[in-house]
Amino acid sequence: MICLFTDFGACDLYVGQMHQAIRRQAPEGAVIDLFHSAPAFNVRAGAYLAAHYCPPIAGAVYCCIVDPGVGGPRAAAVIDIDGCFYVGPDNGLFEILMRRFPVRSARRITWKPESMSSTFHGRDLFAPVAARLSLNQPVEAEAFQPRRFGEWPDDADEIIYIDHYGNAITGMHASKVDVDQIMFAGGTAVAHANSFGEVPLREAFWYENANGLVEIAVNQGSADRMLNLQVGSPVRIVKP
Repeated sequence: MICLFTDFGACDLYVGQMHQAIRRQAPEGAVIDLFHSAPAFNVRAGAYLAAHYCPPIAGAVYCCIVDPGVGGPRAAAVIDIDGCFYVGPDNGLFEILMRRFPVRSARRITWKPESMSSTFHGRDLFAPVAARLSLNQPVEAEAFQPRRFGEWPDDADEIIYIDHYGNAITGMHASKVDVDQIMFAGGTAVAHANSFGEVPLREAFWYENANGLVEIAVNQGSADRMLNLQVGSPVRIVKP
């Protein structure tokens, strides 16, 4: 299967064109729209999201695109991470994945289609390459060293995503945070709860989400509005 992870937005025309490009070469394959609402242009936030929402799965090809530098000097990469192919720009999007799972190989894509736009490499380059890999077809590429972003922490104590409920996902592993600790988000103290049903309506809390990250929510309310949060907002933890 081919899993798509982008900042394209599910309602725009770009995702459909990605499907089109894949189907031209792999008409029978499964294409999963995993994530199309990664924060726009925010490669760093995308890197933390990809590490948790795009784990290596045997037989899968991930086509991951958050690419504000499209058309520039950044390389196009295919990286084998723990036996799973990741296709996308070499701009840091795979940084956290490469720390958490074994990297078997990294190659710069040298294959080019007959025609390629300057601004939509997702459709013209990355989607066809992902389709070829899903069919075990060769892709012209050469070994290279991906760019690394060692200054990014393993865990990001900040908001990396806000869903349509207003829940705010952080880049922190919940397993590394003591449940007795108080979290400050937007300058407001937020205590821990295991689930929404444990707190009164309209009360904010933090919990371990289904993917193991610290998430801040309001029971039947919007955490981003109540706490004035946005992607990049810092989160601070203190002992009670």
